[in-house]
Amino acid sequence: MNAEFFAAIEQLEKEKGIPRDYMLEKVGQALLAAYKRDNAGMVDNVFVEPDVEKKEFRMYVKKNVVEAVENPAEEIALDDAKKVSKKASIGDVVNIDVSTRDFGRIAAQTAKQVIIQGIREAERGVVFREFTSKEHELLTALVTRTDPRGGGASIEIMGNSEKTEVYLSAKEQIPGEVLKEGDRIKIYVVEVKRSERGPQIIISRTHPGLVRRLFEMEVPEISDGTVEIMSTAREAGSRTKIAVSTNDENVDPIGACVGPRGNRVATIVEEIRGEKIDIVKYSENVGEYIAAALAPANVISVDANEEERTCRVIVEDDQLSLAIGKDGQNARLAAKLTGYKIDIKPASSGM
Repeated sequence: MNAEFFAAIEQLEKEKGIPRDYMLEKVGQALLAAYKRDNAGMVDNVFVEPDVEKKEFRMYVKKNVVEAVENPAEEIALDDAKKVSKKASIGDVVNIDVSTRDFGRIAAQTAKQVIIQGIREAERGVVFREFTSKEHELLTALVTRTDPRGGGASIEIMGNSEKTEVYLSAKEQIPGEVLKEGDRIKIYVVEVKRSERGPQIIISRTHPGLVRRLFEMEVPEISDGTVEIMSTAREAGSRTKIAVSTNDENVDPIGACVGPRGNRVATIVEEIRGEKIDIVKYSENVGEYIAAALAPANVISVDANEEERTCRVIVEDDQLSLAIGKDGQNARLAAKLTGYKIDIKPASSGM
């Protein structure tokens, strides 16, 4: 049994990344639970010592040496103690070796269950730590199953040690996209939570962070810090606005994001299923920034109240519907992008 335990522990550490010391502790707890189950009265006077070199577990019961034994679970007579240690005397404490082979079937089963639970907890801990470090990151995933009823899909993502299956709910999918088994897609890790059933990895394809990470991946000037993404606003499946800036006067931040012949932004648009992307230049000048955010509409003027984070924008009459956008989307995204409440008026209003 000892040899099998140590072989299993070494395999778990190698294949699943579960620390050896963690499992040694769990095995020790399992052996203690098994022994106490078969031996009434044993509480804190039993302990286990693993010997890694010899690949064995040794269990001991600590007993006080007394003249007359009243509690056999914690006491031992002097004559019996001398069989353990010839130097034993009244008042000493002796450690009595317990053979793990003496465990009953029920006790052995208890040990097995504790060990299995320990392995599950350790595996969950490994997954939790691994994916916590990947929060707000972009991962490539494989669609393994789809749910025709609920619209969601089971997604397989590769960790450092092994594959982990997570669920992409219908509401976190880009509206209109149809995922099929075998598809490889990019997903954004929103959050990793602990739960009774193990780590809960929340993933999304609708989160604005997905578009941000795609630009960081496709645009070298963003990944090296030359161009910075200042803000993003997204209505997945329809339109995204992204504001970019640079301190290098020789670099056009918008041009860098678009790429030669538009290939960089085209790659991103393809990944997000044809969603439109407006790339605007960020400015410290609030008026300029808000005007840019309302693209493709042309803005005449912007009157901003920086303290209240509100502004009034004037556009030509024929630009009003373009500035507001279908169902108010353009104005809504511009407001999210800039953080300002935007009130758009036509020039004919005289305001």
